[in-house]
Amino acid sequence: MGRKKIQITRIMDERNRQVTFTKRKFGLMKKAYELSVLCDCEIALIIFNSTNKLFQYASTDMDKVLLKYTEYNEPHESRTNSDIVEVSQKNTGGYACMGTIIRYTASF
Repeated sequence: MGRKKIQITRIMDERNRQVTFTKRKFGLMKKAYELSVLCDCEIALIIFNSTNKLFQYASTDMDKVLLKYTEYNEPHESRTNSDIVEVSQKNTGGYACMGTIIRYTASF
C-alpha cells in the first residue's frame, strides 16, 4: 500500500514545519549521497532555512565543487520550483520526465 499524497503548500504550524524540514532535509541529503555513490557524480547541496541557518552536504570538498561551478561557462540544465510544478501538473501517474530545459546562466 502506498503513502497518501500530500498537498505541496507551506505548512502553517511552526512545529510541524520544523519537524518536516528536519526529516526531509535528512532524506534529501541521503538521496544526494546515494546519487553520488551510484552514479559517480559530485554533489553540493546548500540549504538555508527560514531563519537563515545554513546546512550543507557535499560528496567531496564543498569548496572545490563550488569553484568548479563558478568556473563552468557551458550551457547546463538549471531548474526552479516553477519548472518542477509545471512538470508535476502534467504528470498523469508514474514518474514525470523533466524533458530538456537548458538555460544559459552567467557566472558570478
